[in-house]
Amino acid sequence: MNLDLKNKKVLLRVDFNVPLNDKYQVTDDTRIQGALPTIKHILKEGGAAIIMSHLGRPQKKKKEDGSIDVEKFTLKHIVPFLSKQLKGVKVMFCPVTVGKEAKEMVKALKSGQVLVLENTRFNPGEEKGDKELAKKMAKLGDVYVNDAFGTAHREHASTATVAQFFTPKKKSFGFLMDAEIANATKVLNNPDRPLTAIVGGAKVSDKILLLEKLIDFADNVIVGGGMAYTFLKAQGGNVGNSLVEDDRLKLANKLLAKAKKKKVNIYLPKDSMAADDFSAKAKKAVKYSKRIPKGWMGLDIGEKAQKEFTDVILKSKTILWNGPMGVFEMKPFAKGTKTIAKAVAKATKKGAFSLVGGGDSVAAVNQMGLDDQVSYVSTGGGAMLEFLEGKELPGIKAMKG
Repeated sequence: MNLDLKNKKVLLRVDFNVPLNDKYQVTDDTRIQGALPTIKHILKEGGAAIIMSHLGRPQKKKKEDGSIDVEKFTLKHIVPFLSKQLKGVKVMFCPVTVGKEAKEMVKALKSGQVLVLENTRFNPGEEKGDKELAKKMAKLGDVYVNDAFGTAHREHASTATVAQFFTPKKKSFGFLMDAEIANATKVLNNPDRPLTAIVGGAKVSDKILLLEKLIDFADNVIVGGGMAYTFLKAQGGNVGNSLVEDDRLKLANKLLAKAKKKKVNIYLPKDSMAADDFSAKAKKAVKYSKRIPKGWMGLDIGEKAQKEFTDVILKSKTILWNGPMGVFEMKPFAKGTKTIAKAVAKATKKGAFSLVGGGDSVAAVNQMGLDDQVSYVSTGGGAMLEFLEGKELPGIKAMKG
């Protein structure tokens, strides 16, 4: 971050889109922890931090009368937690993102202080990348720092448009953004081999581009979660009532053929923990993944799959993990994801480089307390996916201009 920050008002875009419980307390602080080094650096260098972030999707979840549920989506809830993390630092809250009150509060802001602006998405122009809104945001700061990798794939006013109002010498990435880009680039451009990609989650359609790209540069691709059953059915397997995208069967076969041609090993779960209902209380049994009876569904990978996947992971030098192996939110179907998390941690201990990205796999690693036993945990689900797919992200592109 090569910016002169002394006595500067630093407009800082972070990603504080964190989960809150019914008492509006932070339940997963990964993204806040990720932004702290940048905030502390700004304050240490004699600057004041003006924090912008979004929280949830207030425009899409309006009340019946068309108004925004301010209490549900206000960034005010984040302030007590942030104050606690920045011991001794004055953290204030502004109930608007732009406008007269924001201008006045910024004017009164002193070096070493922090001001959190209201949820950027309360403004309809935010998600449209509105130029006028971005101009008002830009006027609040002397310099602009983008540390919000989680929203780098969005062409929004506070992430992409606002950067256009700052010269190259007056804008910079924060430490988190730098680390995210460096770690993802290492996997893409300079991996030690063999490189194993573990892809889970519900749908093939969500990860088509990623799978296409992985087959171009990975040595092994492990497929778990609901998406595995589309591949298994495409191969002629009986998968019962497991989640399948019937309109993606041809595509699944195409991807399998491409992998074979490129000599990339694709691993699908040989067995599954199946259930007769989508419920933690359902009747459960281990079944071969291609022989799941009608009325039953695969909700996790079985022990044979766990062993095979673990063996592949432990022989890897670079590991990319995106998505769970099953319905890990339900205790009876969490073992597969936990086993993979342990295997990734063990491989890392042996010297492999591991990058964990995507909300659910990050949540699994955090829940198990293994987040410090993998090389890097990404804060950006969708952004990391698009970066690995080879796309240029708007939030990154805007900083170059």
